Amino acid sequence: MCQCLVLSCRYFIMADSIMSKAATMEIPINSNGDTGTLPEDDSLEQDLQQVMVSGPNLNETSIVSGGYGGPAGGIIPTSSIKDIRMKSRGVSLPKSQSAAGRLALHTDQHPGSTSNHSAVNSTEEVSRGVAVEKLEGVKKWGINTYKCTKQMFSERFGRGSRTVDLELEAQIDVLRDTKIKYENILRLATALTMHFQSMVQTQQALGDTFTDLSQKSPELQDEFGYNAETQKLLCKNGEALLGAINFFVSGINTLVNKTMEDTLMTIKLYENARLEFDAYRSDLEEMSLGQRDAAAMVRIEMAQHDYQVHREKYERLRSDVTIKLKFLEENKVKVMHKQLLLFHNAISAYFAGNQQQLEQTLIQFNVKLKPPGSDKPSWLEEQ
Repeated sequence: MCQCLVLSCRYFIMADSIMSKAATMEIPINSNGDTGTLPEDDSLEQDLQQVMVSGPNLNETSIVSGGYGGPAGGIIPTSSIKDIRMKSRGVSLPKSQSAAGRLALHTDQHPGSTSNHSAVNSTEEVSRGVAVEKLEGVKKWGINTYKCTKQMFSERFGRGSRTVDLELEAQIDVLRDTKIKYENILRLATALTMHFQSMVQTQQALGDTFTDLSQKSPELQDEFGYNAETQKLLCKNGEALLGAINFFVSGINTLVNKTMEDTLMTIKLYENARLEFDAYRSDLEEMSLGQRDAAAMVRIEMAQHDYQVHREKYERLRSDVTIKLKFLEENKVKVMHKQLLLFHNAISAYFAGNQQQLEQTLIQFNVKLKPPGSDKPSWLEEQ
């Protein structure tokens, strides 16, 4: 009975020792503070070093030497074990650094990271502001287009009212009709120039042929010579008349395609401003007839502001159109008086055969003739 009790206690002590060693990863320490050199502890030593290097908060970790219920002196800090093992291998230990120290070291090593982050944020804010501004512009354009389209259809179908300046509208209609007539004059004068230029070139070729035949036909030398001289004279006078007609065409072209066109562009802006003004005026009238709660009053104030802005724009453009129409009329009379007088005197002198009067007409109106062949491209340009 006693032997059985002794054997049971022995097995219990051995099991307890094995369990305590497995649970606490017992590391034997000798009197000199060196670790044991048992071969079965090599893998445990490597695992312990890995835990000490990569484990969190190693300074507060300890390993218990001995079994459960051992003395308090058996608790050994892992930092001491790490120092002992590293010293025994001749490796110098780095100083411990806290999280704040590592963050400060990282900031010192990368001083431009903060500034780069700020630059990226500022760039993103600028891009966001541009996008918002474009979105607001598109929104305003959409609202304005909707209002103007609604007003245009209301006027076309007779359901909406429009602002009319009878005197100004009559002047605009007269200008458009005058432009059409002057464009017809310009087209006909350009055709006359082309035909007359072709005739002058034919006369010049005919005169050269007569001159050649007068030298090769002795029996008809005088007759061919007279005709050659006549064609050359007609060609010279024709070039003078052609210069006068070109001057006339240039003046009409400037009046029609520049002066009148500029005034018509201003008129187009005026008509668009008138449509916008009537659209916002109608919108304000509709809001004024509706409810008068707080939200409606805010919308009415905004509509009143938009109405005032478009009214000022409409009145400014109406004034610009009135002034340009006045100056255009004065300029048209002055230009056409000079051009028509030149055209009449040049045509009359040419067909009357009065070369001297034709030359005086060109001098009077400061018409400079182009030298023969100046319209043709040079040899270098042809190459």
